[in-house]
Amino acid sequence: MIQKPMIKFYGTNWCWASKRAKKLLIDNKIEFKWFNIDEDVEARDFVKSVNNGKRSVPTIVFPNGDILVEPSIKELEEKIIGENN
Repeated sequence: MIQKPMIKFYGTNWCWASKRAKKLLIDNKIEFKWFNIDEDVEARDFVKSVNNGKRSVPTIVFPNGDILVEPSIKELEEKIIGENN
């Protein structure tokens, strides 16, 4: 069975922007893999590597390699609609 590439979602449980973005993906039935950067050192290091040393969340990586950092809900909606059409 071939596994479909999945969105990688880097965030924290306490961040309101992470919660809001995660809810949007769940509500739209978009599959993603969750990485809590407070608990996962490799995930935290990745986020810092793509954000000039900052722990900016949410950092969302799409299967095509695009990365959204701290996106607005509108920006995230536009991206997931485009990814699924």
